[in-house]
Amino acid sequence: MSVEVNNESAIAADLDRISALGRSILAAMFVHPETDVSIILLDEEPMSALHVEWMDLEGPTDVMSFPMDELRPGTSGAPSAAGMLGDIVICPQVATTQAAAGGHSVEDEILLLTTHGMLHLLGFDHEEPDEKDVMFALQRQLLEAFLGRPAPRETTD
Repeated sequence: MSVEVNNESAIAADLDRISALGRSILAAMFVHPETDVSIILLDEEPMSALHVEWMDLEGPTDVMSFPMDELRPGTSGAPSAAGMLGDIVICPQVATTQAAAGGHSVEDEILLLTTHGMLHLLGFDHEEPDEKDVMFALQRQLLEAFLGRPAPRETTD
């Protein structure tokens, strides 16, 4: 599994830990070991540009996911097909604001957003209440398994 993380923002982040979380999620979701994911940390201005271009919404957002091969989770007996899962873009400045609102560290918020973005790449969504319950429960479970402690609470949905 290749989880490439690039920090193009002005805020320092533990790229190795973000990558390790990504690999942990892919393994837990039985995604083929030859699957690739890219995670990019961007400052507010380029994130705002992406937000307008892809969602037609003004201002920066916390995380955006861009699926590629539309892979879905596998099972222990039948992992998903190999491929390019897609790209996740995270804005550390927005994460900083959300971390303060949630009463946890910026690192925890970035890890939460990474988990959220990975689940979107794997086809999960939270538009409907039942979808949100499933996605957010799985998000918490995956993050807590990685952290070995309770996960931070979501500050947005």
